[in-house]
Amino acid sequence: MTETHKGSGHRRRLREKFLASGLSGFHDYEVIELLLTLATPRKDCKEIAKALLLRFKTLQRVLEASPRELCEIEGIGPLNQFGIKLIKAVADRYLERRLIEKDPLNNSRELYEYLCHTIRDKLREYFKVVFLDAKNKVLAVETLFKGTLTASSVYPREVILAALNHDAAALIFAHNHPSGDPTPSPEDMAITRQLVLACAVMGITVHEHIVIGNNAYYSFADHGQIARIYREHEKQ
Repeated sequence: MTETHKGSGHRRRLREKFLASGLSGFHDYEVIELLLTLATPRKDCKEIAKALLLRFKTLQRVLEASPRELCEIEGIGPLNQFGIKLIKAVADRYLERRLIEKDPLNNSRELYEYLCHTIRDKLREYFKVVFLDAKNKVLAVETLFKGTLTASSVYPREVILAALNHDAAALIFAHNHPSGDPTPSPEDMAITRQLVLACAVMGITVHEHIVIGNNAYYSFADHGQIARIYREHEKQ
């Protein structure tokens, strides 16, 4: 079907540009525009894409926006947000599947990329758990808790129950700081200690707790915090 609406030539050029060289050279609003065209066949999407970027500030925040938030932008409805929500879901699944049956301790970059993509730009704290078998292969990844803008309520009992349900031998924890600063809070320190000790009682190893910020992260393992908790536990 021939495109005859306003901007159809621009849309065609965007597609040809992408097919020729990927997203190299694309502005963020052009990426959003391209996604909108998947479910908006006869309407120029350029101004809508710019409005989305103006409202949510970054491409990542546009992808993370809820359907209700997207619909607050004029020109966005339940149907034409399809491309935006689809690409985020596909990317989440792709990155998660790359982890499955791998050793994240030897593939830390893929683990970090997955965690950054899925929780870095959340406006609330999300607490994820990576469940590992005895050979440190990934069994599953789950978001167990969602918090407020400043805190997340994490319950060791529910973590243990989830680990037992997955027959997990080891765990990796991760959560985001919406502020963008990955420096762990006193509460982060306290809950990490509680989780490590609770898991130790059940014979489950905790390898890591990663705090994700804005293009930065804090590793409890790299800073010796996990090992210190285990040493103190052994002395008791």
